[in-house]
Amino acid sequence: MIEAQNLSKRYPTRLAVDDVTFSVKEGEIVGFLGPNGAGKTTTMRMLTGFLAPTSGSARVAGRDVVTESKAARAAIGYLPESAATYPEMRVREYLAFRARLEGVASSQVRSCVGEAIDHCLLGEVADRRIENLSKGFRQRAALAGALVHRPPVLVLDEPTIGLDPVQIIKIRETIRQLGRDRAVLLSTHILPEVEAVCDRVLIIDRGRIVAEGTPSALRSRLAGSPIVRAAFKGNVPAREGLAGLAGVESVEIEDTPGETRAKITCAGKGDPREEIFRLAVERGWVLRELSREVVTLEDVFVRLTRHDEAAPAPAAEPPAEVAPS
Repeated sequence: MIEAQNLSKRYPTRLAVDDVTFSVKEGEIVGFLGPNGAGKTTTMRMLTGFLAPTSGSARVAGRDVVTESKAARAAIGYLPESAATYPEMRVREYLAFRARLEGVASSQVRSCVGEAIDHCLLGEVADRRIENLSKGFRQRAALAGALVHRPPVLVLDEPTIGLDPVQIIKIRETIRQLGRDRAVLLSTHILPEVEAVCDRVLIIDRGRIVAEGTPSALRSRLAGSPIVRAAFKGNVPAREGLAGLAGVESVEIEDTPGETRAKITCAGKGDPREEIFRLAVERGWVLRELSREVVTLEDVFVRLTRHDEAAPAPAAEPPAEVAPS
């Protein structure tokens, strides 16, 4: 449903997006991650017709975003990071207006508006002016506006920004439901949100895709040797005993007052926690802690996008160009 092929965007002072290729299928939610200035928003603007690419191509629902811009945009529900609404309108009125703008038939406007209100949990404020809503409700009204014409493709840039924890959970559930029969491209800085919602992840850095895969596959790829940490009461001779266990590659000991802490590096994919427990029982050591370190998506993100050298600040991005209809 979304296909980007060698997509690039060059400004006079920098290359914002560099030869990006990826796709999002129907029924798939793809997380789009990257540090500030990495090219996420520029890529989304090209996909949604707000920017014309310098080179490469993109198709949405089978339509080229440049040569068939109007048809491609009609298939997209787009929620930008700073979504604009009409503050003087009531929520229901705004959604009906958006539905008509998107070409929804008059006979379907009421049902589409009601469906969007239900999806985005706006029932209690549907007849209030947008200017009188909290930031969270305004964000949900903007999301409802992106959904109101039942688009087959959703492009969501920070959809849960400004929401409280309960609202975030509910909107995540909504996105999961919407993703069952749509293609969803989701940009967010909340990495647990990606793990909770997304089927696949794209990580972009300095304009290029640097990693792609499921969250679990990316974690496994960068996991390295598994690490197990153990803590024993008192100062015990743990090094020799732990080093002799099967599957243990090395042991580092830290003696702290009243406690012995061990960092155990495992060989291959070994997991010696059961053997460590048995050793503690045999030696009469009091085991206070036994855990295996898990690589998180945040670890993956930091490793792939961290730059030790000082990079120059990116140039200011020019105003968005509108692709031809």
